[in-house]
Amino acid sequence: MRFMLKPVLLLMTFAFLSGPAFAAGDTAPGREMARQATKGKELWITADHSKFAVLNQQFKSGPEVTKACLTCHTEAGHQFHKTIHWTWLDPKADKELKVGKGGLVLNNFCINIQSNEPRCTSCHAGYGWKNKDFDFKSQEDIDCLVCHEQTGTYKKFPSGAGNPPPPPGKKFGGKFIKSPEWNKVAQSVSRPTRQNCGTCHFFGGGGDGVKHGDLDSSLFKPGKNLDVHMGLDGQNFTCVRCHTTVNHDIAGRIYSTPAATSRKSLLEDDLGAKIMCESCHSAEPHKTELGMKLNDHTDKVACQSCHIPTFARVNPTKMWWDWSKAGKLKNGKPYTVKDDWGKPTYMSKKGDMRWEKNVVPEYYWFNGTIDTITANTVIDPTSTVRVSMPVGNINDKNSRIMPFKVHHGMTPYDKVNKKMVIPHLYGKDKTALWKGFDWTKAVTAGMAYAGLPFSGEVGFVKTEYVFPTTHMVAPKDKAVACEECHSKQGRLEKLNCLYLPGRDSSAVVDAGGWFIVIASAVGVILHALGRFFMKGRKED
Repeated sequence: MRFMLKPVLLLMTFAFLSGPAFAAGDTAPGREMARQATKGKELWITADHSKFAVLNQQFKSGPEVTKACLTCHTEAGHQFHKTIHWTWLDPKADKELKVGKGGLVLNNFCINIQSNEPRCTSCHAGYGWKNKDFDFKSQEDIDCLVCHEQTGTYKKFPSGAGNPPPPPGKKFGGKFIKSPEWNKVAQSVSRPTRQNCGTCHFFGGGGDGVKHGDLDSSLFKPGKNLDVHMGLDGQNFTCVRCHTTVNHDIAGRIYSTPAATSRKSLLEDDLGAKIMCESCHSAEPHKTELGMKLNDHTDKVACQSCHIPTFARVNPTKMWWDWSKAGKLKNGKPYTVKDDWGKPTYMSKKGDMRWEKNVVPEYYWFNGTIDTITANTVIDPTSTVRVSMPVGNINDKNSRIMPFKVHHGMTPYDKVNKKMVIPHLYGKDKTALWKGFDWTKAVTAGMAYAGLPFSGEVGFVKTEYVFPTTHMVAPKDKAVACEECHSKQGRLEKLNCLYLPGRDSSAVVDAGGWFIVIASAVGVILHALGRFFMKGRKED
């Protein structure tokens, strides 16, 4: 892609590119194959699990159900044990680094699961991960139901280490959560639906839309104006339509591993992961006259940058979390303050928070991988700590300009060792922050549990954490207009590594361009005058 267009072309470029970007034609390569692959609304279900004798016994627990599942699905347990949904560790990273939320990787939300497992693992696809002694080799502790049951009644308990509540149920946060009807849910199993995936992924961070600005409960039943792929009045895709799965390994980005290593379309390879936009739309999706110019962008601009104008368009998402303000009490008791959306802006347990809707993304070069720091990484507390960051640059052929949600915060660190810390947040003991509200005790306990040194001095540092924005794809007539990037103080204002027409200027190049424009105009005028006088002479 050529960014350094001369100013002489600028006027023509803006006239050509005005209006909504990426007005895709209906005849894009690969689209017909995509339609053929998705046009059937009925799935081929070849087994009615309610008729299986092994599922008609009386179950009393999740592991009992899993044991029954494994009598037929003999390889499923071995397959699932290799996936990040089970390990919560990056399978491609050095094991000593413990990269993953099950290890020492940090975020600026609830920071890390070490010593906080019963609360964090309520979204683990297993039963009983309540401490570091969890048996990761146990197949019976795999939770098949959370991904496959179809009654919609199966609920894990928020502090139950992945377990549903015991009969008849328990209260949490003022809500009563029923114990599962084990036989009913076991006999309902089928392919995962959006409901299955969203139960955890829409509520990451402990609440609706907390973490991912492009994933929240509005996607359970969206309209196509929110997401053209998942909209009930659009394509009505389930998550596994794009996040294709082989041997329980689900396509998607994993820390240092890109979502896909090649940008193949269905026309080239129908067996590869369908996670990339090019899988269905190809690298040249635009077929109108304007589209020909827009196709020049696809080697440097991700489709999402133009087709996701904002995220959190229905429900708000958390954009700021200041842990340093946690611990304030009213009349000796914890309290909460909420905004007009009913979202907490202050909690004694968690500090200050800010929520936003219709958020314009930030843009970075991205090759599909994310760098993260761990509790062993030495930081510079005098500047903002990038807890996670996109990897990529303008010279990397696999990099594209990609939209991100960037979550900002004030997060605890060790003032002496200059490393981020792991606090013990959840628990009934007085060292837990949410019980005793003492940061020094909480961090001392959390770091000891993780086997890491701590100086005893807690400070707070500004942090950033990034999420690639890939959902909430808007209809083509709502795409980002060209002038939103090709302008002063536009969306790409911070990407100063390239010359962007409409945003940037060069005195020398501009002078040369205007000289050509003026010279061309003078030439046209002189030519017209010459023709006029020559015509007069011929008539004489």
